[in-house]
Amino acid sequence: MRNRFAEVFYELGSQDSRICLIVADISPAGSIAKFRSEYPERFINTGVSEQIMIGMAAGMAQRGLRPFAYTIATFALYRPFEMVRDDLCYQNLPVTIVGIGGGVSYSTLGATHHAQEDVAIAMSIPNMNIIAPCDPSETAEATKWCATQNVGPVYLRLGKAGEPDLTSQAIDPWQFGKVRRIKRGTDVCILTYGVITKSAVELSNRLDAIGRSCCVTTVPTLKPLDREGIASVLSSFSDVVIIEECVSRALTMEVKALAFDCGSRCAIKSFSLKDEFIHIYGTHDDLLSAHGLSVETMFNVLKS
Repeated sequence: MRNRFAEVFYELGSQDSRICLIVADISPAGSIAKFRSEYPERFINTGVSEQIMIGMAAGMAQRGLRPFAYTIATFALYRPFEMVRDDLCYQNLPVTIVGIGGGVSYSTLGATHHAQEDVAIAMSIPNMNIIAPCDPSETAEATKWCATQNVGPVYLRLGKAGEPDLTSQAIDPWQFGKVRRIKRGTDVCILTYGVITKSAVELSNRLDAIGRSCCVTTVPTLKPLDREGIASVLSSFSDVVIIEECVSRALTMEVKALAFDCGSRCAIKSFSLKDEFIHIYGTHDDLLSAHGLSVETMFNVLKS
């Protein structure tokens, strides 16, 4: 995802002189390094000054530019929270905050780099929009949308690297504010977003193998939530599973509230990060497993 974002950003920035990038103490690589070299006047590194990064982005947006504020997810959102809330969201400015390594992607660096609550925090801020692509293709579509939108601030939650293509055979196109079916099924529907969609697809294949036809629907736009699309899922399936790499079950809470409002009678089972800091260091899969989000663990719960 990170590399695909860089490629698309470079392409867009080469065509539109309003597009600029502000980073906070992070070394550019690939196409971002090329952007810095070719358009140095539109690349700023504030150092370990995330509050300045956000405030600067707000000022640039007020002057008609299209700024992207880019760094590791925990430092993009947590450290400069007041500036995100007051400088961006209060003024409803079209700034994209790019959070790299959402969830526990930075698995070897400990809790300081684990963005376990980022989606829930971003959802709580008025005027904030949230996009969490599941693969490089969705990342490309989201980046293009962010570069031209006039809706307001966006938190773009990306994985770190190596995410597989999951949407080449998708039934529905990517569209801001809409859910998207990427795999057909009739008995169970999995709702998910972000990097963990890979696990959702693997889980769906295992459920198919035991005779439970499983649909996978991504929710790339978490705010504004596609209430109509999710209501359709709740009315079309007897079993709905929610998988999210977030500690506070942000999507789960929204779906269950909507199910109550709609009078849905479907069974809803959710899997999310545990509400605790887990002191385990290893691969991304190691961290997910420790949180009860391995495919094997989820399958054992659902197969009965």
